[in-house]
Amino acid sequence: MSGETNYNSWTKTGLIQRLKELEQELKTRPEAPKAASSIPENESQNATAVEVNEPSGAVKKTKAPKGKRKMDPSKYSSRFIALKLAYLGKNYGGFEFQAMGNQPSIEEELWNALTRACLIFPEDERIVQFDCCEYSKCGRTDRGVSAFGQVIGLRVRSNRPLPKKRAKTNDSADVVMAEATSQEEEQVGVEEEDDRPFDDIKDELCYPRILNRLLPDDIRILAWCPSPPPDFSARFSCRERQYRYFFTQPAFAPEPTSQDVSRGSAALKTGWLDVDAMRDAAKRYEGEHDFRNFCKIDPAKQITNFRRRIFESDIVEVKDASGVLPYLQQQGFSSATHENSGPFPKVYYFHVRGSAFLWHQIRHMVAILFLVGQGLESPAVVSELLDTVKNPSRPSYVMADEVPLVLWDCIFPDLSQNDFTAADAPTRREDRMDWIYVGEEYAPNKFGQFGVMDSLWQTWRGHKMDELLSAQLLQLISGQGKHASLGHKANASARVFEGGNSGRLGGKYVPVMKKDLLQSPEEQNDRYAKRKGYADAENMRAQKGFRKEDEE
Repeated sequence: MSGETNYNSWTKTGLIQRLKELEQELKTRPEAPKAASSIPENESQNATAVEVNEPSGAVKKTKAPKGKRKMDPSKYSSRFIALKLAYLGKNYGGFEFQAMGNQPSIEEELWNALTRACLIFPEDERIVQFDCCEYSKCGRTDRGVSAFGQVIGLRVRSNRPLPKKRAKTNDSADVVMAEATSQEEEQVGVEEEDDRPFDDIKDELCYPRILNRLLPDDIRILAWCPSPPPDFSARFSCRERQYRYFFTQPAFAPEPTSQDVSRGSAALKTGWLDVDAMRDAAKRYEGEHDFRNFCKIDPAKQITNFRRRIFESDIVEVKDASGVLPYLQQQGFSSATHENSGPFPKVYYFHVRGSAFLWHQIRHMVAILFLVGQGLESPAVVSELLDTVKNPSRPSYVMADEVPLVLWDCIFPDLSQNDFTAADAPTRREDRMDWIYVGEEYAPNKFGQFGVMDSLWQTWRGHKMDELLSAQLLQLISGQGKHASLGHKANASARVFEGGNSGRLGGKYVPVMKKDLLQSPEEQNDRYAKRKGYADAENMRAQKGFRKEDEE
């Protein structure tokens, strides 16, 4: 071998496969004193025979393990498509593949399914490198974040006939994709006998079904688009992204205490949220603003434009969330402002629509909303933070938890038309992609056994049983024994809700505008550039040719 192999970008499946190959090679390699008959270092892994010395002195030839034969891409046509997918992100290290990540990524699972189904043809399927298929992605959700409308674009193998007739072949590699393509497998070696138009639904491979049979149950392909617009990019063609951040009311387990008068509201108790105040704060995000105080700065990207446009921002109640804990209606636990307005808990989500967002922008926006909802801040704090002339540096507040955040949908309008004005955007922007949703091509793919609904039902029911049992245990314990009011100390440590499963003890609460300030984006960019050997950030951007990013 010439040089060392870089295993950093290999999939975990590829690494395990490589370990098995090395173990098998060790088993077939002769003992050290018999090195003359060992396998040469540069010999192919598909060698037909290896000499092994028997105890009797005889030489026995055994076959080396065969590698999987690859399909010949030249025998198949390809097409550029878009896929819409959904995933529950709690068990994943984010959407984007990370070579040294501790958790699997969504992209790694997609890569494994695409290569196993022989829909893409990389040089080495063990190495995640999407350059082979004109790949693009709409968003890069972080660790733990889910998506119900993520979109990717890529070039894949097609059932469409090649322009020339293909000769018959008994290529055993066709067997490799049999488990994935099933009924969709094309008939290799059959000459095209008619000139009827190729039907994208009836004649094409059913990409959602193929991939859903290979992907984990918490990753589902929802639809595919057979003909994306010219020069389509899942990232740059998207003109609107919609996010939802879910939370409960109460936010965390309330205590049977007296009203929390130290927080400026005699009616608001610890654990409960003032949803009306949160809605007031959320509406202040709408419009075009500089959101530098609502994001995390990555100086490696040298971003200078922090202005983003928010089309809509609101707090919405989820109807029929179907989770009830009767003890929350009891006088000792309920808040005065919520009496007779049950049943509880209720579920809400922060709904936000915009053209693009900065790194961790949604989670910072939600964090401020939760402080407002707990009565720790006034809705006016949003306006204060958006005034970057007065406040050019972000206070060091903690962003919200990642798990309740969902990339809800991505909108691709008709780019051949004039782009919509900002005033029209909230009501007129519609998705113009020609999506073929699962079940439209073949109904059992959605509702039949092993269909999308069947697999998602199993996933849902597993989580529902966890919810049901823990709710029954909560209700049981709430009614056991006698509980008196715990009282409240005026200077007790504040429990700050940040989107997780409980409130964090934060000591005596310090208002956001009085917290320590981080360095401004300009200061962080300059500091990073100088550390990399440049005169300043402007010099670094000029030499490296950074483009002004509108999407992060």
